[in-house]
Order: sequence, then structure tokens, then C-alpha cells
Amino acid sequence: MAVTMLIPALPVWLQTMARLDNHQTGLAMGIFALGLFLPGAFCSYLVQRFRRNVVFILSVLLLAATMTLPFYQLPFLYAFPLILIWRMVQGAAFGLAQMVLTSTLIIDTCESHQRTEANHSATWFGRFALSIGPMVSLLLMHLSSLTIPYSDPSLSLSTLNVFFVAMICCFVAVILILSIHFPFRIPEDRMHMMSLDRFFLISGWPLFVNLVLITAAIGLLMSFPVTVDAYGMVMLGFLLALLAQRFVFQDAELKSEVVAGLLLIGASLIILLASRYSPLTTPILGLGLGLVGARFLLFFIKLSRHCQRGTSQSTFMLGWESGLAIGIGLGYYAFRGHTMEMLLTAFSLIVMALLLYVSLVHKWFLKHKNR
Repeated sequence: MAVTMLIPALPVWLQTMARLDNHQTGLAMGIFALGLFLPGAFCSYLVQRFRRNVVFILSVLLLAATMTLPFYQLPFLYAFPLILIWRMVQGAAFGLAQMVLTSTLIIDTCESHQRTEANHSATWFGRFALSIGPMVSLLLMHLSSLTIPYSDPSLSLSTLNVFFVAMICCFVAVILILSIHFPFRIPEDRMHMMSLDRFFLISGWPLFVNLVLITAAIGLLMSFPVTVDAYGMVMLGFLLALLAQRFVFQDAELKSEVVAGLLLIGASLIILLASRYSPLTTPILGLGLGLVGARFLLFFIKLSRHCQRGTSQSTFMLGWESGLAIGIGLGYYAFRGHTMEMLLTAFSLIVMALLLYVSLVHKWFLKHKNR
């Protein structure tokens, strides 16, 4: 939530306080994706050299510290190059925290037969944050604008509450991790400073590309003004996806879940192209995205070999989060004020993802899966 709360609030702050234009705002939002990858090669070394829960805690505290920049009324901090560095640091802190959490901490606290269920559950909590975070952010900005002159071009105080609550979310995450006992793990005899372990599953690159196409399309949609109600209906779609997994797709053909999810996302985009304000759009979108995200997670797990589960989880996280960041950045950079062009681009990405999955990726997965 700490990160997803910034999706609607940060561009407002960047354009009112830092005086960035749409192109600069797009670059600032999109470069978060690059930051996600920066600490990945060091992740395995860090969790073996130091206590893994401490690595997570320090990463989240760094993320919390980055939330304080908007509170400093120092013009030199608003220079565009510094803004880009700031966003990359945010991405690096979040990326390392997520990699340690999904590739190590969750796995360490579960018996081997429970780990797939644990990965599935934890990822669903993160998926719900995609709707809850922006909802909270928009509500905070709305409540602040009732007492603060939101139109004042010199000060966008309505966004400061969002950064403050995001910081609180980071502290709550730290407290939750401190409440858990993590067993001691003996480090490997030969530790490498840089490696792909717990970072990126090279053998899963077709799945990764397919996932990025899908989440980039979703990111494009999130770059445009969206109401609180719309995010609430996306969450309803996520709940429907959980029910569908349990009662509709439990014994269905393997590829049916992804195909159905992509068709639902495509249908929601067609509805948007025909009627922007249809109430059917967002729950259908949430249902489709929930189905696709849950199934791709399991694909990455089944693709991994022994002792590669953590690496597969980090790869899924990077594909999911980087695609969203790229889509949001592209939306601000190229499509601000061009709604139809944005929707057509998002629809094209979904069509590409569907064709790629049906014609190549699914067959490739069946041939290379290891579980």
C-alpha cells in the first residue's frame, strides 16, 4: 500500500510542487521500474551475509525515509535529476524488500508442502493493495481538499497526508515482521557478491515478457484520473476472481484461466472504448487481472527447479511491478489528454499478450515446467 498510494498522489505533487511537465512526470513514474532491478543481483548475498529479516526491515525503513522528501520545502531537492534518483531509490528499496519477503521470509516460515499456498496467499494480499492503496490515497486527498485550497498552485498540501500515511504503512510492515521468529539459516560455503539467485529466473523469460505486456496495459489505465468507486469495483473483481479460482477453474484446462482473464481484460477495454463510464468495466477488469496474476504466479513456481522457488517469486514480482510502473510512466509521458489513443494502446498490448500466450508461451511452458 505504501507504494500503490503514490500512484494517484505523486504525479499531483510532481506537477504542482516540483513543477514537472507531463513528459518529466512520466519519466519519474516509469524510472521506478529500473530501481526495482538495481539491488536484485545482491539480494542472495545480503540475505546470507546478514539476518534476512533485518535486510527486509532496513529496506522498508529506507522506503519510509524516501516518503519524507515532500515535507522538505527546499527548492534544490525538486531538481529533475534528483527527482529521478529519488524515484530509483524508492524502487530499489521496494524491490529489495519484496524480493526478500517473497523469496526468503515467506518460504522460511512455512513447511515445504505449504509454500505454494503461502506464496499464493501473500501475492493476493499484494494484489489487493493495488486497489486499496489508491483508494486510501484518493480519499485522503479529497478530505484534505475540503479544508485546504487544493487549487493553490504554490502548495499541494493535500498530497502530504498521503506520504505520511504511506510512511505509517512502512512502519506497520516493520512491526509485523518484528513479531515473527525466523529460523537461523546456515549460509552457503561460497557466497557470491552478485548472482541471479533470488533475483531473476533466466529460464522464465517468455513468461516474464508476457506478464510485462499485461501489467503495462493495466499501468496505462492507472495513469489516468480514476475515481475511488472505480478502485473499489476493481477490488470486487479481485474477490470474484478468488471465487472463480475455487469454483470455476479448479478442474478446468490449464490455459483456460489465463485465456479467460485476458479476454475479460480485453472486454473491459472494449467497453471503455465504447462508453467510458460504464459500471461494468472495473469489476470485469479486476476479475480478469486477478485470474491472470494468480495463474502466472503458479506458472513461475512450476517452472522453477529445486531451490529456485524464491528466484521464481522474485521474477514474478519484477514482471508485475515493473510492467505497472512502465505503463503508468508511459501514460503520463505519451498519452496525457489522449484517452482514446491510450485505450487503443492498452487494448493492443492485451491482444499481443493473448496471441503470444496462446501461440507460443503456453506450449513452451508445458515443455519446460519442472513440477
